[in-house]
Amino acid sequence: MSIEIKVPDLGDGVDSGDILEILVREGETIRKDQGIVELETDKATVEVPSTHAGRVTKILIEVGQSVAVGAPLIAIEASEASEGKSTTAQKETPAADEKKAEKPAAKKQKAAAKDESAKPKPAAVDKKEGKERKKSEKQGVEADDDGDESDQDETDAPRKASKPSTAPSDQAAGEPLGQIAAGPAIRRFAREVGVDLRRVKPTGPGGRITREDVLEAVRQASQQAATKTAPAATGPGSPSSDNWGPVRIERMSKIRRTIAAQMHKSWETCPRVTNFDDADVTELERIRVSSKADYAERGVRLSSMPFVIKSVAMALRNNPVMNASVDIDNGMIVYKDYVNIGIAVDTDRGLVVPVLRNADRMSFPEIARALSTIAENARNNDFSVEDLRGGTFTISNLGAIGGAYSTPIINVPEVAILLVGRSRKMPRVLENDQMAARLIMPLSLAYDHRLVDGAAAARFLNEVIGYLEAPARLLLAP
Repeated sequence: MSIEIKVPDLGDGVDSGDILEILVREGETIRKDQGIVELETDKATVEVPSTHAGRVTKILIEVGQSVAVGAPLIAIEASEASEGKSTTAQKETPAADEKKAEKPAAKKQKAAAKDESAKPKPAAVDKKEGKERKKSEKQGVEADDDGDESDQDETDAPRKASKPSTAPSDQAAGEPLGQIAAGPAIRRFAREVGVDLRRVKPTGPGGRITREDVLEAVRQASQQAATKTAPAATGPGSPSSDNWGPVRIERMSKIRRTIAAQMHKSWETCPRVTNFDDADVTELERIRVSSKADYAERGVRLSSMPFVIKSVAMALRNNPVMNASVDIDNGMIVYKDYVNIGIAVDTDRGLVVPVLRNADRMSFPEIARALSTIAENARNNDFSVEDLRGGTFTISNLGAIGGAYSTPIINVPEVAILLVGRSRKMPRVLENDQMAARLIMPLSLAYDHRLVDGAAAARFLNEVIGYLEAPARLLLAP
């Protein structure tokens, strides 16, 4: 029986996606729930599983194509086992199913004993591999970010060490991409650096391919190329040329197009002003360093960001105009009684802003732990579109990369965004007119001048600075 596998429901408000990769081939026999395509929506990448088992007869889409929910992806000739489950489950009782299934199974076993008693059982192998793969997916955590970051970066949960796999490097050379044990983030990273996952030696738990495995393949390829001839200039995109010389062309991803549209909307509709100021975080750094080991024991690396988030959340309570939005069409101001802070995270797909909900009601340890989780999930592409919605204020951490001040673009319909620069030691005149080296955190507050006046913005930023310079107030806050 021929069956079309279609694009499933992708979540509230998501009606289409772009095909990033096709994981199966025509003529290939696939299992139920096996990944068939990798699909990119506005903010997330998802792997679409097959709803039936069978042989792929036709691939109905191509890489780069935009497909709507309900659109056909592939056609398969469903296997007897898949058809039997769908046709007999509603008509027969479980007991009758078992009796009827025993007879053909016994006949098949007898026939197999005569002709193929000495041959391995492919079905058994597939079943075993499937179980091992599922087990590995539950136990293993993909290490998508292996490098240490500065303390000022978004907190990262520590990675668990994994036992190297003893599988040979060419074990998956002829294996279909959909059957290779690698998550969507790893597949995307491999595409970007031009690595064929079928040629990568896995070292992760259960034979999974990690980010380091892909990087090792890149290093080996670079070494081999260096021994031959000097490589040509490389970069993202496909080689091409214009009137003046060689260029590289890359199709804009869906997430990049979404970011571009949102930024253009903000630029057109929101007249913004930016206030620049500094916070003396010398005392905050002392508390952070003294508490670092305690948080590490709980699996959380303590950075300065939880202090910033808590300071902003507390200040938003007392400055409702900064936690509002403008309904210009109806001439309304919408004040939010909840504080949902978006945290801008730099990922290999672009900037994403997962939301920390009800941040003003969270304790300091809860914020530190939640920040670690959302930053890790964002980098591993383990989030849904819903995780990016409902923010009332955004914080961007430029200091994690390096830099002091900037003029950030407001994430409309929010009315303000705070950019945090890299803290650095600078000379300061103290109250006794003595000079001292102090740790200074640069802050840039951009706000929508349609709603927020300069005085209101200054009061809000002064309150944030007050919390940062007296962090004990944050630790005692409810």
